[in-house]
Amino acid sequence: MRKYQSFRVFKEKISFLIDRKALAVVVLLLFVMAGVFIFSTGTGEMKISPINVVKVFFGGGTDMEQLVVQSFRLPRIIVSLMVGIGLAVAGGILQGIIRNPLASPDILGITGGASVAVVAFLAIFSDESNALTVSIQWLPVAAFAGATIIAFLVYFLSWKDGVSPIRLVLIGIGIYSLMKALTTLMMLLGPIYQASQANIWITGTVYGSNWSNVAILVPWILVLCVAAFILARNINIQELGDDIATGVGSNVQRYRFLLLMVSTALIGGSVAFAGGIGFVGLMAPHMARRLVGSSFGALLPASALIGGILVMIADLIGRTLFSPLEIPAGVFTASIGAPYFIYLLFKTRNG
Repeated sequence: MRKYQSFRVFKEKISFLIDRKALAVVVLLLFVMAGVFIFSTGTGEMKISPINVVKVFFGGGTDMEQLVVQSFRLPRIIVSLMVGIGLAVAGGILQGIIRNPLASPDILGITGGASVAVVAFLAIFSDESNALTVSIQWLPVAAFAGATIIAFLVYFLSWKDGVSPIRLVLIGIGIYSLMKALTTLMMLLGPIYQASQANIWITGTVYGSNWSNVAILVPWILVLCVAAFILARNINIQELGDDIATGVGSNVQRYRFLLLMVSTALIGGSVAFAGGIGFVGLMAPHMARRLVGSSFGALLPASALIGGILVMIADLIGRTLFSPLEIPAGVFTASIGAPYFIYLLFKTRNG
């Protein structure tokens, strides 16, 4: 009995150390995120020192610095941060409920649904000869609607006495392929200028972000992330398998549906304002898992911070490296993501 008590005390101490390590990693990532945020805000054609950037945040700095930071740079950087957080948390949730480390927002066709909706919107409403042209500000609404409709469709088609991860993946891959084919077909049949607009959006960009976008996106992402963190315990349970999760009292199907809806809402909000930025939802949870382990209580916050950092860096590179040209942020997230997964492949093979 005494040995058992000693083992339990030892286990609790180890668990505390693991939690403390994860907390330290999350705090470090917060500092890195803040550093990238300030550096990105001060970098561009007009250079602003980090100290002056912080002064502008608190109402100081010159009039020109305030104009550049508050009107031009800050909205798109905040949108970049929120989009990265949203995609990363959604990717982490999907990897948990599907129990596959290669799961991502693309694999269920959700971003594909948003892409079809955007291209269809441009085909119908952006005809320059049409006097009833609808404002381009409705584009995020179309993207979100497309993502939500496809998410419900995938869930409905996957249902057979419940939704299993393998059916969710197989149906999602099929829907993704169909959405990609429809997107390509509409781009080929439409006018050149429409294909150009659609291609930039599909690649993923935060160009043109404004404070109205920030006012919508920030509360949306933050509220959904809080919901995801609250539900994190259920992701841990579902990773044990449906039988074990049911055996410990978890309502697997209800929580699977809730988690899928939270991830869909995160993806829909993110792609609505930044397009189909790829690899973030796949890559950020992998990086977080290597830093804090597989417990979703620490994994999701770490993934969120890494995702935000990745998209901010990608946007910074896109708007400065080839200045005055602007390259979509999605080009650089893919450029970062592809080598990272090649590295993982070789590391796994050698192991």
